[in-house]
Amino acid sequence: MKKIINTTNAPAPIGPYSQAVLVDNTLYVSGQIPLNPKTNELVMTDIKAETKMVMENLKAILNEAEMDFSHVVKCSIFISNMNDFAQINEVYGSYFSSNFPARETVQVACLPKNVNVEISAIAVK
Repeated sequence: MKKIINTTNAPAPIGPYSQAVLVDNTLYVSGQIPLNPKTNELVMTDIKAETKMVMENLKAILNEAEMDFSHVVKCSIFISNMNDFAQINEVYGSYFSSNFPARETVQVACLPKNVNVEISAIAVK
């Protein structure tokens, strides 16, 4: 049984995918970019602001599924420049208090809309 999770508090998908899919107690959250759902504009002022917007988008989707970051078991972080890793990690880490999820961070050549960071998540209730 799968349930599509959708909220106006996170950016609408820019392609043929859902913000998240809930299967039993597991939530699969699509990669989020620093797109402000209120203005539909990219937050590109600096890497910390971009990462914060990405995390806020993830938070909104988790909340729609009645979850929070304590439910996250795995994240995938895609960045355009590995030199930004420390700043991304600082913001990312501020959303978790303990029992950190598994994760990988990968530098990629290009991300949607030429952003610098995209993060996806898997959460379990």
